[in-house]
Amino acid sequence: MPEKVPVPVVNKGFYRFTDIIWEWHQALPNQEDVNPLKALLHYEALVQPDHPLRKPGMDGLELYVGVFPNHEGRLLFSLEQIQYIQYWLHAMGLTKEPIPIPGGDYLIQSADLEASSPVVYNNAEKLKRAVKDLDKQNKRLKNVTDTLGLRRIVFERARTLWTEKTGTWLSMDFEAWEWDHKLLTEFGWSLVRWEGGVEVSESGQCGTEVSENGHLIVKEHMQYTNGHWTPSAVGAREHFNFGQSEVLSLKDFKHRIKDLIQKAGETGPLILVFHDPSQDMKYLNELVGVQFTNLNLLLPDSPRNDGTYVLDTAELFAALEGSESNNKRGLEQVCRHLQIQVEYLHNAGNDAYYTLMAARSMASGEPCDAQRERRWPSRSSVTEPKVNFEPWEEDSDYSDTEGLFPTPDYPAVFDDGALDPEEE
Repeated sequence: MPEKVPVPVVNKGFYRFTDIIWEWHQALPNQEDVNPLKALLHYEALVQPDHPLRKPGMDGLELYVGVFPNHEGRLLFSLEQIQYIQYWLHAMGLTKEPIPIPGGDYLIQSADLEASSPVVYNNAEKLKRAVKDLDKQNKRLKNVTDTLGLRRIVFERARTLWTEKTGTWLSMDFEAWEWDHKLLTEFGWSLVRWEGGVEVSESGQCGTEVSENGHLIVKEHMQYTNGHWTPSAVGAREHFNFGQSEVLSLKDFKHRIKDLIQKAGETGPLILVFHDPSQDMKYLNELVGVQFTNLNLLLPDSPRNDGTYVLDTAELFAALEGSESNNKRGLEQVCRHLQIQVEYLHNAGNDAYYTLMAARSMASGEPCDAQRERRWPSRSSVTEPKVNFEPWEEDSDYSDTEGLFPTPDYPAVFDDGALDPEEE
């Protein structure tokens, strides 16, 4: 397996987990190096707290799930991990010379992958099953459409950025008068960023999380109320759950939004989080006057130091539930399935907060398929990833008993209790 030619210099690369575990030791030229390498790569050893690949403050071994262009996922070691194993074995005196690492033919470069998201294992049995679990999921993805494939890529990229505590995640929502959408009535935001990034302190804590929530109301438009088309919006404006609402003139309203976005983008990449961004982006551009330069509608495949990106939680949830449909779920329905309690939706501040909560819930969890199985065990078929929800899971107003029993075949009855003549 190892070659005499050096491994090419790349910024980031990966090796298949199976190649490293099962084949690397077999190709070592010196037999005395085999047992030390096998011992270090044993399933039980890999999940131990004192394993040299364990990162400080992390509850397990961090590996990666690489997503290939054919949508298949593979469990991977990073090139840096393999190089560190080589260094550590020699530094500890377990090998006389640094062992050769797998050659360039086995190296998977970042350009070969659509996404590479982290996954942590702290249990040997789960690690043993990891490859089989991925193979089972890959069978469900053989006929996946490009729509669902792209959604899954975005899902894993979001996980990577959240794990790396990258940039500022800024969720935004507008409310406009339902009879004239050019009249903005509210704006809400919720953001999270990290001070210190992924640097680990002596206590094992990574980066300090900083959060902020806000709700603005347009003074000149307070007489415009909603509720005709969306009854749940009645009175929502006055019930911001996460702070004090601010009433501003339309001019100051616009300035505040512009300043918020500008400051949010000063500390690194800016990830704009929406639940279905089309209308909110239109409001930002046409009614507030926010002009984005170099706006990216697809998250980067690895953490960056700058740039502005758009993340749609409706698309994230579609990836999680395995849906190829273009009919996206509403925020309330998504939060219900994610078990996020909501109150007073259609308040712009609340909607922004719950949107960020939904993004956090998904991006901070396991890879897409593992997370789906944890949330809804055995709810997908063996041939496709789509989750089969029950009617009462889809609709909060669904009766507890509705659908449990068939509708009785009663004869038609007139108001006076007499049978319909046609039934006699």
